[in-house]
Amino acid sequence: MMKTPPHPGEVIREDVLAELGLTVGEAAARLGVSRVTLSRVIHAHAGVSPNLAVRLERAGVGTARAWLAMQSNYDLARELAAGEPEVRPLIVA
Repeated sequence: MMKTPPHPGEVIREDVLAELGLTVGEAAARLGVSRVTLSRVIHAHAGVSPNLAVRLERAGVGTARAWLAMQSNYDLARELAAGEPEVRPLIVA
């Protein structure tokens, strides 16, 4: 079974904000987003959106593609861990 990768918000909280000594409010102001928006992401209540990914890239913190890939990997791992959905083949041989 695949181990669930960390939520990208955890990475932002631990590896960006903590390392730079920034509060959520300070980082949100610099990124041009609300404190609530950033707080929801860093506490894994919301995902990294394309908009936030671009803002992080422009702020010098990784690339937008990397943030979106991290979010996609996290989401996919959670779906796979949730179990098999009931599906039927689209093509019947």
